[in-house]
Amino acid sequence: MRKHQEDIMDKKILVEVSARHVHINEKDLETLFGSGYKLTAKKMLSQPGQFACEEKVTVIGPKKEMNLTILGPTRSKTQVEISLTDARTLGITAPVRESGDIAGTAPCRIVGPKGFIDIKEGVIVAKRHVHLTPEVASLYQVADKDIVSVRVDTPERSLVFGDVVIRVRADFSPAMHIDTDEGNAAGISGEVFGIIL
Repeated sequence: MRKHQEDIMDKKILVEVSARHVHINEKDLETLFGSGYKLTAKKMLSQPGQFACEEKVTVIGPKKEMNLTILGPTRSKTQVEISLTDARTLGITAPVRESGDIAGTAPCRIVGPKGFIDIKEGVIVAKRHVHLTPEVASLYQVADKDIVSVRVDTPERSLVFGDVVIRVRADFSPAMHIDTDEGNAAGISGEVFGIIL
């Protein structure tokens, strides 16, 4: 109990590194994998109901291509989340955006075993963010869409992440999500916690 109180006082948050992935809608899933196809869960993720799938697709840019895992369940819009390093490798100019905010973002081709799609927008670099429940957000004295900084202490590459957006929803599990570029910059390995400043 005392440790939990200390975590609250410190505004402590689990930091997770999110690798490149694709969110897919039902229509595009059927184009890529066949009529009536359903995603196969491989590993449950920290956010309730979210899972990494057995299914992978190939994302093709002007320069190169990459195989990406699909995250389930299906969504209303197809979206590709990559790091800035990935974007340069693919030859795609991907803006930093919150997940779901894809208007006017970069296009690409996505290829599956049964077909392909050309999305006119949807390739983004996910803005680093913190998931909180309303209860924890209240304890931490932050609100949905607040912008904060988070200090991450690691043995050799401690740093402070700025421009971190707070996202509050009842079905979230408290965690900070950063991409592989950001995780490598902080030397994150294993279980790491940050402090919301």
